[in-house]
Amino acid sequence: MITRRRFLWQSGGGLGGIALSTILHADDVKPAKAKRVVQLFMSGAASQCDTFDYKPELIRRDGQPFDPGGKVELFQSSPGACMASPWGWKRRGRSGKWMSDLVPQLGGCVDDIAFIPSMVSKSNVHGPATFMQNTGFVLPGFPSMGAWVGYGLGRLCDNLPTFVVLPDPRGFAPNGPGNWSAGFLPAAQQGTLIQAGRKSPIFDLFPPESASFVTPAGEAEGRALLDSMNREHRAGREGDSRLDARIASYELAAKLQLSAPEVLDLSGESEETRKLYGLDQKVTEDFGRNCLLARRLLERGVRFVQVWSGADNGFPRRNWDSHEDIRKDHGEMGASMDRPAAALIVDLKRRGLLDDTIVYWTTEFGRMPCSQGSRGRDHNPFTFTSWLAGGGVKGGTTYGESDEWSYKAAVNPTYCYDLHATVLHLLGIDHAKLVFRHNGIDRRLTDVHGKVIPELLA
Repeated sequence: MITRRRFLWQSGGGLGGIALSTILHADDVKPAKAKRVVQLFMSGAASQCDTFDYKPELIRRDGQPFDPGGKVELFQSSPGACMASPWGWKRRGRSGKWMSDLVPQLGGCVDDIAFIPSMVSKSNVHGPATFMQNTGFVLPGFPSMGAWVGYGLGRLCDNLPTFVVLPDPRGFAPNGPGNWSAGFLPAAQQGTLIQAGRKSPIFDLFPPESASFVTPAGEAEGRALLDSMNREHRAGREGDSRLDARIASYELAAKLQLSAPEVLDLSGESEETRKLYGLDQKVTEDFGRNCLLARRLLERGVRFVQVWSGADNGFPRRNWDSHEDIRKDHGEMGASMDRPAAALIVDLKRRGLLDDTIVYWTTEFGRMPCSQGSRGRDHNPFTFTSWLAGGGVKGGTTYGESDEWSYKAAVNPTYCYDLHATVLHLLGIDHAKLVFRHNGIDRRLTDVHGKVIPELLA
């Protein structure tokens, strides 16, 4: 298989850490505002009209028939009445952004955030829509954004992965590891899973306790023998990146045996920092630990960190999919997410890291402004909210607008392609030139779409 990269390059990395600027034309080099990304993904579909998308008309018509004109397409219900958010709203920050009382801590960060309340999805089904926000496609088999960024920019350090995934401790989101797959990119670009809080956060990093007879010297000799056998096997199978990835994973694992215990050990963090992220409260402990760990990974050179809030569907609800009771389910999920997410912005900023780190908050689609049953909300792919902070983003701004109901995008409808293009631009990459040829097609994260949104740029 022939591969080809064409992209705008800023800093060294790519292709296993080799600086690619030496093989690109000078006019291809663009200044990067950011070096790294942390993506906060709200699995299950966080409701825009209960968090960031203030609609006084929806409040005024609470309990009245929902009639926006035309047929209302829902996932698993018929339209109920207009349903105002059970939380109040307040203007926050110098920008005066209206924010729900469900997310008061993020309300304190609005002047660092650029909101996009006119996001649109091509699917109202969790699996395909989650794929779309992660890979740009509703079908499986495509590389995730973290894999693309790692492929394009390479490593910032040699002893930690380029792309790390921190899942919700309660389980994986729909699609599971497919959400951080390398797809058809070299297999080494897939995300490395770290399950914080477990006895063994990284699978099989160390020998089991039952293998106490394995000495460090014996383990090193075993790795050397395995490396020799793998390379001999690979010599007759040119073009298969899976064995390259396996070899690289063993090399990285040896380095992680030294680096991972230090980065995963939060005991050195101050009591103030631990409280900032909510590690002292049960409701915020899990997501707070992952957000604090994300900061530690980013400052040590991890290029892309993905942090998940919400697992797959189950009862009682353990994600943002609030079909039955928005107050109960979003109340719990919002409380668990708000303080840690705000803490991440605050902590990155005070450490001087927010200037070149993009914080990217998203979900797979939104929720309807009308009720499902009496207290829930059904899926809404026609409008939802994502936001960016840091890394060259113009804080205190809002791009686009939904209609008076928060039912459909009305001004500047925006797909993930545009948001992905903008993030890549901030990283110094032209999204139209980050290309991998697969099965005769020049594939991109943004498919054949996408435009950089200048209104989001500082």
